[in-house]
This record gives sequence, C-alpha cells and structure tokens, in this order.
Amino acid sequence: MPDSAQSSVNGPLMQTQPYGVSPVSPPVSAPVAPASVPPPSVVTPAPISPAPVPSPVPQATVSAPAQGSLDQEDLTLLDTLISQNSLTPPQAVELKNRSALEGKSIEEILTNTKMLPEEKIAEAKARVLGVPYISLATTSFSPQAISLLPRAVVERFALVPFFYDERAQTISVAMANPVDLDAIEFVRQKTGMSVRAFAASPTDVQSAINQQYRQALVGEVGAAIKENEEFSGKKRVVDSTQIAQLIKEAPIAKIVSTILEFAVTSRSSDIHIEPQEDHVRVRYRIDGILSDKLSLPKNVQEALVSRIKILSDLKIDEHRTPQDGRFNFKIGNEEVDLRISILPTVNGEKIVMRLLRKSGGIPTMQDLGLNGLALKHLEDSITRPHGIILVTGPTGSGKTTTLYAILSKLNTPKVNIMSLEDPVEYQIAGVNQVQINTAIGLTFASGLRAFLRQDPNIILVGEIRDKETTDLALQAALTGHLVFSTLHTQTASGALPRLLDLGAESFLLASTITAIVGQRIVRKICSTCKETYVPSPQILATIKQILGPLYTSKDEDVRLYRGKGCNECGGTGYKGRVGIYEVLPVSDKIGQIILSHPDSVSIEKQAVLEGMTTMMQDGYLKVLKGVSSIEEVLRVAKE
Repeated sequence: MPDSAQSSVNGPLMQTQPYGVSPVSPPVSAPVAPASVPPPSVVTPAPISPAPVPSPVPQATVSAPAQGSLDQEDLTLLDTLISQNSLTPPQAVELKNRSALEGKSIEEILTNTKMLPEEKIAEAKARVLGVPYISLATTSFSPQAISLLPRAVVERFALVPFFYDERAQTISVAMANPVDLDAIEFVRQKTGMSVRAFAASPTDVQSAINQQYRQALVGEVGAAIKENEEFSGKKRVVDSTQIAQLIKEAPIAKIVSTILEFAVTSRSSDIHIEPQEDHVRVRYRIDGILSDKLSLPKNVQEALVSRIKILSDLKIDEHRTPQDGRFNFKIGNEEVDLRISILPTVNGEKIVMRLLRKSGGIPTMQDLGLNGLALKHLEDSITRPHGIILVTGPTGSGKTTTLYAILSKLNTPKVNIMSLEDPVEYQIAGVNQVQINTAIGLTFASGLRAFLRQDPNIILVGEIRDKETTDLALQAALTGHLVFSTLHTQTASGALPRLLDLGAESFLLASTITAIVGQRIVRKICSTCKETYVPSPQILATIKQILGPLYTSKDEDVRLYRGKGCNECGGTGYKGRVGIYEVLPVSDKIGQIILSHPDSVSIEKQAVLEGMTTMMQDGYLKVLKGVSSIEEVLRVAKE
C-alpha cells in the first residue's frame, strides 16, 4: 500500500493507506474531544488545531437563535459543507434555526430531509472528525478481511472490513460511526489485530454488508486462500515434473473456479487480473463498466497465473512475452468460451479473460434496440441481392453482435453465407465461418479473394482496414454479392470519407454502398429500482434542442427515469445494455454528394434532411421512454 496518504489518524497504525481511498484535507475547525481515552492500540481521531472559517462564507458563523443552542460539532459540520459548496450560507442559517426549534442535530435533519446525499454528509463529517473517508462503491474487498468478522458482528456495529495487511497485522474497516470506540475495541479483540477506522455513509456500509456477505465470491475465495496457506505451510519435496499437478490441486483451482463462476452469474464480459505492488486486483467489466470486486494476497499471484496458463494450454515457464490462449468453462447448463490474453507488467503478468457465451442464442435486431425508421431502412437494405452494408463504431460498441443478428435473419438453406472474422466470437449454424490467421498468410484480403471462388451469396468481412480489402469488397459487391463489414469511425457519415482515404474510388462507393449503421451501447435502467423524476429546465431545453421535430411531448408531462440502486443491479442503478443507432441509407442525392469527395458533416446534413435519426436523437428518445438515463447517453454518444 502507498505510504503517502495516511495522515488523518494519529499513531503508527496509520502509516499506510489502502488502495482506492482518497486522502482527506484538514477540517475547518476542531472536533469535540472523546469522553474517555482509549487503549493505545485502538485507532481514534487525532486532535486537530482549530482553523479559521474561510473568508468567503462569513455568514455561516452567525450565532444560533435564542430558542436553543448548537454544539461545536454541528457548527463545524455546517462550515465544512459550505466550504465544499454543498450548502449555501442561507441554507446553513435555515438549518440552524430548524435545529434549535426541533432540538435535532444538523446531521439528523440533513439525513431525514434528504437535503444532501448521504455520501456528502459522511464525507463532511469525516473531515470534521479528522478521519479518512472511503467510498465503498469503488473499493475492492479483501476476502481475508471479510472472513475475519462474521455478519452478525458487522451488522451489530454498522461496519464492514475491506482490507487486511498481513505484514502490519492490521485490518481496515469502514464505519457509519468512525468514533464508536466500543466497536473498534471489539474488532481489535475479536481479530487480535490493530484497527484502522474509515468513515462511510450508513447506506454504503449496509449495501456493502449485503453484497459482500451475500455473494459467494469473497467468502469462497477467502476460504480457498486460507486453505492455500495451510496447504503451502506443509513441507513437501517435489520435483519439476510435479509442479503442474500441484497447481491443479484444490486451493488455487477453487480460487480460479470461483472467479469464473462469479463472472458468469454477474453477466461480466471481461475479467481483469492485475498484479499490483502488494496485492492482486481482480476487476470485472459488467455492462461495459469496470468495477473492483476482489483483492487477493500477493503470494497467490504466481500459482493463479500458472493455473490459468495450464487451462489455456500456454507455457507456464514463459514470463517475458505476451501469450494468447482460450479454454471453455461450464457452470450449470451454461457454457462459456474464454479468450485469454497474458501480458508481462512490472509487477507480474496481467491477465484479461474475455467471456463469450455459447448459450442464449443470437438476439434479433429489435432486441438490440433497432426500431422505427432506422429498422425499416436497414431491413430494406439487407433484402437487396447485392451491395455493401457497413456497421461503424469504436471498439466494444457491439458491431459484431449487430452483424450476427443480421446474418441470423438472412440465414436460410437457399443462400451460401461465408464470414471472415478475427476472431470467430460466436458460431452460427449454417454459416461458413473462417478464422483469420496472419501467421500463415490468411488475412482479410487473401481470405476474401478465396471467398469469391466459393460461390457465395452473402459475405461478411470482419473489418475493412486497408486498400486491398477495400477494393476486393467493392469488386465483390459489383459482381452481385451482398457484403457486410465494419469500420472504426465515430459516426455513420464518417465511413464514406474514411473509405475515400483508404483509396476507394468515389464513383464505386456511390454505386455499391447501400446503407451505413452507426452505433453505441448504453446501459439500461434497472427495472427493479427504477424511479421517475422531473428534469430541470436546462436538461429539458437540451432534450428539445437535440430532438427538434422529434420532440412531441408537453413540457409539464415530461418525466425522466433513473435507478436508485439495489441488490439486483449491484447498487449501480443499471442492469443490461441496449444499442443506440443511426442508419444512413445512401440515396441518389447522397450518391451525388459522394462524387465530390465531401466531408462527413455534409453527408450527415443531407441524411438528416432525408429523415435520418441521429445516434444522439435515438439515445434521447430511449431516455424519454425510460430505457436509459440521460447521463448514460451523454457518456457514450457525446463527441
């Protein structure tokens, strides 16, 4: 752990800070001293000398009304919230009056009225008390730390352990009340270790307890780590021929199996196993967003990497060069194909595993989020006997899945469909799929040249990335084939200038390109915890500006949606993903524009005049329907 961030708590126990925790700046005034002096091994907030209230907000220091009085902690909390721009001075005065009249603390009023998010209150309170604040939503949990305290204890004291330092023999806990000395002393005696207390919001703590003690991931991995320590402690004489067999034995195999099972059940698309200086971080990409889920001790790193190498049929004694492999994993009735990439880093070998689910089938175009005029234009284009249809977007925007959905619709015994992919992600019955192999000279260009001698009706080329592939795709379309491919451009209109840059003739593009699809993927709002709210006038004005004539609602009737966060969605407010699209059919008018080597702006302007719904507009329409949130659309679609 880095040594630079622990400065808020006194004593030698706070010399280091667990990863994921932000340092806290000094509070703006002194806290109230604890009533009793704790044992020396217990972490308590350090006394801090008073600091003057910042000059821009002198209004917040007015005295309390005569009806009652506020303690120093309440006054300091208000000052801190003002300095963080969470409250205005008039709001602070109003809170003082209300506190004096009702006889309630400032914190209690803020919590009951939901005037501020709990996280803001907890962060300000941490500054007042001189205790570091931690956001549990972005923190990875150590299985060893979780295994040290049973659920009954953490629920009783409203705390959750998240990090265990074996060398220093300390345990880090997030607490709703970080100055609960009884709780800290109980944890110290229960674990026999020194305690590092961190402040967190009560909701964060309860959510973490529910998630960490409910899911099998942390608990099972913690048990396997303990078993591995006992297993490693036994003295055994082993020759080199037995190393591979030892790695297959229970503890490490169970850790790998548990990591994979959680990925499958949590709908993850990727697993990242990343060696750090003093631990191994495990992250999962769920609905397109990476999140920390596990922190493993450094001493299991080599065995963990070797176990995955054996499963992937890779060299376990090669640590200097990148390696790629694959293997299958089955849980219940679901089978998953894993593509493995191993890369040497300064702290060890980093592993990324891409999960490709074999079960579940190929989604339809409607399932992906295509609808209305965009769906009609695309269906009209794919029913033509020849031409080129392109799908554009950055890496990870779902282009391959869209192409598979189109091929599934066209896949009948009457047509010969051939695909050239790198890699083949899903196998489709009835489609002749070919894997690129550059080591033996099987590239997109050479494969496409061979395809033309195989009497195809429909050809899928994984990506157009050079002049040779571009020319062959155009020739295939001109000779009566229906060709599908992808391009890495930000918008549908940007595909045509890109092809011109690759050396394509403008007159060939005008006569062969039939439609271009641009797309992104946004997260869907969790249906379990979805709630409505009234948008601000600024947001409403932005929606009306983007949608233009597509906006048909009355302002007073507009309601937007968001997810509060629940156990079903892991507290994110989102579950599942859907595409936002723009489909640009190449009309005669756009074909004439192509001949003049135009830029993407000119092409998009004409397409909009002809009725094209842009990607941003499609996203905002899905926001109004409650499918996704406005923040999510802006995250993926804003240029």
